[in-house]
Amino acid sequence: MKDTKELSPEQRDELIKVLKARFEKNRKRHEGLEWAQIQAKLEVNPEKLWSLNEMERTGGEPDVVGTDEATGGFLFYDCSAESPKGRRSFCYDREALESRKEFKPENNAIDMAAAMGIELLTEEQYRNLQKLGEFDLKTSSWIITPFGIRKRGGALFCDRRYDHVFVYHNGAESYYAARGFRGLLIV
Repeated sequence: MKDTKELSPEQRDELIKVLKARFEKNRKRHEGLEWAQIQAKLEVNPEKLWSLNEMERTGGEPDVVGTDEATGGFLFYDCSAESPKGRRSFCYDREALESRKEFKPENNAIDMAAAMGIELLTEEQYRNLQKLGEFDLKTSSWIITPFGIRKRGGALFCDRRYDHVFVYHNGAESYYAARGFRGLLIV
């Protein structure tokens, strides 16, 4: 990743164009919201635009899925059909990465999300995403894991199979080619 967290004017314009096209193509994800308001917020938040670009660059296909009740900000989730390709084969967090003696993955989900300026989805957010379409039919995605599970070495992930959302557990140090993570950004 680049050291600067700001896009060039050309990158910014191209990203806004991509986000607007996705917004218009997937209206059922954000009924009642207007693009002009979203674009106005994006234009005054260059660091958020950078984070959205990172989501896009790694295959997340970010889209607006609603508004945050606490802040009134617009919620962007990764809406790619499968877990973002550029964020797969990672273990859960730094502790898990450091615990591996051999065959360490390139990175971990928690650190990469933080570097991108986004957060992993919670179980509730993941389930809400699944109400907007069918995601992770062939892949799975790490989600925020409660402390009690994580302190015992585990971590949670979700997927959709048989028209049902499943939540599973695995050792936090595990990683698979078909497991990545989905992110959330509030703008």
